[in-house]
Amino acid sequence: MSWLLLIFAGLLETVWAIGLKYTEGFTRLGPSVVTLIAMAISITLLAFAMRELPVGTAYAVWTGIGVVGTVIIGMMWLGEPVQWVRIVSLAMIVLGIVGLKLTH
Repeated sequence: MSWLLLIFAGLLETVWAIGLKYTEGFTRLGPSVVTLIAMAISITLLAFAMRELPVGTAYAVWTGIGVVGTVIIGMMWLGEPVQWVRIVSLAMIVLGIVGLKLTH
């Protein structure tokens, strides 16, 4: 169950990271509310996951999911460059996440 909570926490980290772009410095109410709610839920789920998972593993997986999700959305929908170096770098992050999961 902790791993499932951690995955959802990481996905919500992606939501709030992308949401930050649309808050325009927290001057737009709708995106700001969505972003702050996603932040709160993401951190809460991370905290629950850390009840059973090591802090280093949980934090690295949480941020890794957030990074990978944010970069993929940036490339697919926000016009960020799609370059082989970026894709290889994302693959290394995913391999690191898998490695942490396998060693737990």
